[in-house]
This record gives sequence, structure tokens and C-alpha cells, in this order.
Amino acid sequence: MGLPDGFLWGGALAANQAEGAWNEGGRGPAVSDVSKYRPNVDPREYAVHHQHTLESIAAAMADDDIAYYPKRRGIDFYHRYREDLALFAEMGFSVLRVSIAWSRLYPTGEELEPNEEGIAFYLDLFTEMRRLGIRPLVTLSHYDPPLALALKNNAWVDRGTIALFERFSRTCFERFGHLVDLWLSFNEIDGIIRHPFTSGGIIDETVEGSLEQACYTALHHQFVASASVTKMLHEMWPESEMGCMLTMLTTYPNTCHPDDVAATQAKERLLYLCTDVQAAGAYPRLALKALESKGITIPFVEGDVELLREHPVDYISFSYYMTLTESVRPDAERTPGNTVLGVKNPFLPSSEWGWQIDPVGLRISLIDLYDRYGKPLFIVENGLGMRDELTDDGRIHDPYRIDYFRSHFAEMIRAVDEGVELRGYTSWAPIDIISASSSQISKRYGFIHVDQDDLGNGTGERRRKDSFFWYQKVIASNGADLA
Repeated sequence: MGLPDGFLWGGALAANQAEGAWNEGGRGPAVSDVSKYRPNVDPREYAVHHQHTLESIAAAMADDDIAYYPKRRGIDFYHRYREDLALFAEMGFSVLRVSIAWSRLYPTGEELEPNEEGIAFYLDLFTEMRRLGIRPLVTLSHYDPPLALALKNNAWVDRGTIALFERFSRTCFERFGHLVDLWLSFNEIDGIIRHPFTSGGIIDETVEGSLEQACYTALHHQFVASASVTKMLHEMWPESEMGCMLTMLTTYPNTCHPDDVAATQAKERLLYLCTDVQAAGAYPRLALKALESKGITIPFVEGDVELLREHPVDYISFSYYMTLTESVRPDAERTPGNTVLGVKNPFLPSSEWGWQIDPVGLRISLIDLYDRYGKPLFIVENGLGMRDELTDDGRIHDPYRIDYFRSHFAEMIRAVDEGVELRGYTSWAPIDIISASSSQISKRYGFIHVDQDDLGNGTGERRRKDSFFWYQKVIASNGADLA
């Protein structure tokens, strides 16, 4: 059977990891601009890489450095997007996922009118994408709330941020809605529990009371904001669609011991909380009970329940890189991966960064999500971070990346053959960009190599890797030729 006609193939980028130009075009500082590269810290120590204090934030903002604050420079997509889009079109992309930097449109998040230079950039970007036959899939919030909101009142902990996000979103729909018909509200919305500053602008030391309570308060505010802008989009552009996005951290019991199974069940209940609220329209009773047992309350106000119920998303998207296992044994060996720690699976290989590679888990994830919600799915992140070597003749041979994608595509197609409604696939990332977790570029994901090292040295030249030509063939055959 294979993939349906019209299946969308492409790649995914984030503004804070690719654009650069952090202080150009009227853009204001974002939380990503104070994320520091720490070469002496093990890249698997995610929590250390993402420690932010008022002191470290102040030091970062007093420093114009772009070597050790690499998300400020990205890969200069802001100036080189036409060149990069041409390469994506050469591969055959029919879709490209990008994000809009909130602080490029509203520098502090609180302005009454948008920054027109920022508007012009995204208008040019989306217009060029459409000219090349590439459909924009646009994320409104991707790990870069305005820094000013974080410093003022912990951003999403403050319910007032909902109205500011609504203003930003309305501007996006008004100014770009004729070019963009596929939207996502929040990238990996569940991530606010694991990395509250990156996702929600929450500074630990300024939180009153429990940090975990603050995170769930902020998450609820994002749920309400997502439902509100979904309603707004449908009113302004009835044919356009809004999706949610989940970090798909599929977890297996480490053993068949009933306690391991129960622990896994409890973990996945909180994983699915985000899609239950955004896709099914309500907090599930068991998840609320689990949070209540931890002393966490959800700050409902009048109208929240109705808004969530009446304005669910149109489709579900997710990132998938790995699976985890769960065990009640305190001595169980744990391994890092995508900002979490899980019990190591002895049956799976791991990357240098400890992320366990599980193609079958992608099929399991697709079937679980579709079986649970019955809504169209979209894989919007999937890929392998590896160190690439440039040969003397300027080529990059990356059979490991081809093997990774080949095995995952085969399982993706099997899920579709079993009946899953899958709209499309965007790899993370089609071109080398700055890592969200470790702020490196040497952890390379792309089909396109960028001549830049971890401190920003290099020409920025783009080079096609072997995987570029392989993915081009896969797209041309709509997944029929994976050889």
C-alpha cells in the first residue's frame, strides 16, 4: 500500500536555533539568547547546560558574545534563507516546519503594535517558500518566549501572558494567514515540566512556592492560550488548521514485573495529559487525581473548561527520537535522551549522546496516538544527531544517518498500512543547526552540512551530504524506494 498521494515530505527548523540575527531587525532578547555553550560539561548533562539564574541572565545580557551564546548566531538563516530554501526545494520538500520568533514581532512581548521589520522578514520567508512549492508549517511558540516576560513575572506563570500571546497570534494570522494554513501552537508543550525556563520563561529562584506547581500553572495557561488561538484561527481562516505538539516519549516496562508495568502506566498517563487536554478537550480524571496527590492544583477560572472543550486542535503532531523504559528498581541504569532520563533498554543501541535508537517504537507511537484520539497525525521532528567528518574532497559520507531514516521510514509506512492517518513527515533538522539541548553544532542532524564549529568559526558554506541525495530519492518515490 505505502504512503498516500499528497503525503507531505520535508524538514523542521526553529527560529532560535537557525535564524541568528538576535539583535537585528528590531528583534528583542529571547530566553534562548542567554543559553550558554559549556564545552567542559558533558553534553548528556542536560540540567547543567540549562541552569539559569538572575545572575547568569544578567551576565549574559551584559555580554554581546555570540561564540559562547550560539543561539544568537544560529546558522544565519535570517540572511541566508533563500539559499537554504533552494536546497530544500532541490531535495523535493513539499513542506517546511519553521517557527516565528515572538520577540522579532513583539520585542518585549508587551508592545501594542508589531515590529514591521520582523513582519517583513516572515512575509518574505513564507512568500519564497510558496514560490518554491514548499508549504509552511508554522509553530507560534518554539522555546523562545521574550526574555522581558520571564524577568518581569515568570512569563507563562502569569495568566496575563495569555492575552499577550493572543495579540501575537492574531498578528501572525492577520499578516501571514494568506500564506500559511498549517499551524502549531506550542512546540513540545509538555517540555515546560522538564525545562521550565526554555519553554515557559520560568526562573527557578523567583518562583513563589513550589516550582512544580508553577510549571503546571504555566502549562494550564498554555493550554488555555492554545484553545483560544485555535478558536481565533478558525474564525479568521476557516480552512486553516491548528495542531498541538507532543514530545513522544514512549515508555516500555523494563521487565514484566507488575510494579514496572504500573510505574510505566503512571508515567504515560502524565505524558498523554497534554494531548488529552488539547485534542480531547479536557483534563482526564486520573491525571488530575495523580496531580492532586502531589499537592498540585490546576488554576481554572470561569470559562476555561468550556474553552478547552469547544476548541480542540485539528491534528496531533509530535517529535520522536527514542523510547525509554521504566523500572521501580532504584539501581536501574538510566540513560539520557531528549531532556529526560529513562531506564536503559538493553536491546537497543545508543548514540554518543545516549539517545537510544528504536525504529519500531515509532510505529508503536503512531498506532498508540491514532488509536487513542482518531485524529490525523504529523511527525514533525525525527532525526539522528551525530558527528560528521568532512573528507579531503569536501564530501560528507553519512551512511549511519541513512540507515537511521531508512529503518524509521519503514516502520512509519507499516503504521500507515495498518490504518494510521498520517499527514506528513518533517525531519529534524534538514540542515545542521545549533542543538537545543547542548548548544553545539557538532551534534549534527542535517542532510546539509554547515561549515561552522561549536564556537562559530567557519565560512558557513552549505554542502550536500550523501544523505541529501538519498532523501531526495525517497521523496521522489513517496517512500517507495528506501534502498
